[in-house]
Amino acid sequence: MKDRKKAESIASERVQLLAPLLAEGLDAAKAREVKARICEEIGISERTLRRYLAAYRMEGFGGLQPKGKGRQPSDETIAPEVLEQAILLRREVPSRSVSQLIQILEWEGRIAPGSVKRSTLQERLAARGYSTRHMRMYAESGVAARRFQQRHRNRLWHSDLKYGPYLPIGPGGAMKQVFLVTFIDDATRFVLHGAFYPVMDKTIVEDCFRQAIQKFGVPESVYFDNGKQYRTKWMTRACSKLGIRLLFAKPYSPESTGKVERFNRVVDAFLSEAALEKPKTLERLNELFQVWLSECYQHKSHSALPEKCSPETAFRSDKKALRFVDSDELATAFLHGETRKVDKSGCISFQDRKYEVIFDPADITDLTIEYENHAPWRIRELVIGERAGKRPPLPEHLGEVPAEASRLLAAAEDRSAVRKEQQAPAVAYRQVSREAGHV
Repeated sequence: MKDRKKAESIASERVQLLAPLLAEGLDAAKAREVKARICEEIGISERTLRRYLAAYRMEGFGGLQPKGKGRQPSDETIAPEVLEQAILLRREVPSRSVSQLIQILEWEGRIAPGSVKRSTLQERLAARGYSTRHMRMYAESGVAARRFQQRHRNRLWHSDLKYGPYLPIGPGGAMKQVFLVTFIDDATRFVLHGAFYPVMDKTIVEDCFRQAIQKFGVPESVYFDNGKQYRTKWMTRACSKLGIRLLFAKPYSPESTGKVERFNRVVDAFLSEAALEKPKTLERLNELFQVWLSECYQHKSHSALPEKCSPETAFRSDKKALRFVDSDELATAFLHGETRKVDKSGCISFQDRKYEVIFDPADITDLTIEYENHAPWRIRELVIGERAGKRPPLPEHLGEVPAEASRLLAAAEDRSAVRKEQQAPAVAYRQVSREAGHV
């Protein structure tokens, strides 16, 4: 069961890894550039990347799951003191490659030439949290934000949450704040789905996302901020199952989600009008919102669109085909999973209810759950680990270590001096012949 979880998690990560190469209309030159960047950042060969891409195109999500037990950790060992020196070298200059680390360690005489393989050291560094990817997590690009816009619909969707008004929907008619969730198409500014919800958690994002896909097909990419409602393992799993590239804005960069933020400011006009109507129920508020959305936004001229057409016109007139999935595939992608241990009586507890689990001890791939007043159903556990969580503060042990001098250059100087000493005994025949003439 643990092997299955790991395989699903690895496949999910590989889908997101391949996402830039699956974009429609990617020319050969750009594809080579993207492949080179991925190989450099992740530390895999181009051959491996091509194998992943071919497997995904042939078998989809399942083709990216490791076969058998997957890659096993190397049996080769690296002395603890050597690994600590490698970590120190990387902390001094985070951009140093694994090959450079090995080179410095060899030049300093800490390891024998060829005794440590690049793949082994890279694996050990990753296990300790010092891989190239870990170190780049905290690097700031320093690049100024620039405007961008996709050429076709469903290339990229944006989503955001907005605080709404207070309505008498709590216990006993208590006033409670509601929240707006929207999904907007980048190319056409068309609102794919939007609604107010009584709570602010991941379930409202799930409902809005699912309805948008049901109505207008599957997008190539989705772009979210770093809210906890979006950074969930459920979102990673759903996007991977549907072949959607999952993107997150950098922390503290509201300009990167400018399109949906701009729409949220437009919604303020609706909230002002809705305050005059004084809706008493969430249903009534959503009815008013859908009317306003259709008449005052979707069919209204938009200054950012060609010929200032409306978002509705821009979306409907786009020639890019929409990709829909059948209901079963969509339902599977939106399934949730929870980990439970079966107790000695053969039961599991879920949301304060007991479920009896029946299984074949010789094969526990499938389990059967029985619950009163329900027909027995078979389950296959499906739990995907998160690809990326909320970015944490820089741990102290990952902090850059100040260096008084370059160990690479110092070691190179030592090697140069040794090389010169080895070359010094060479005979200078020109000098010998000159001296011989005076004998």
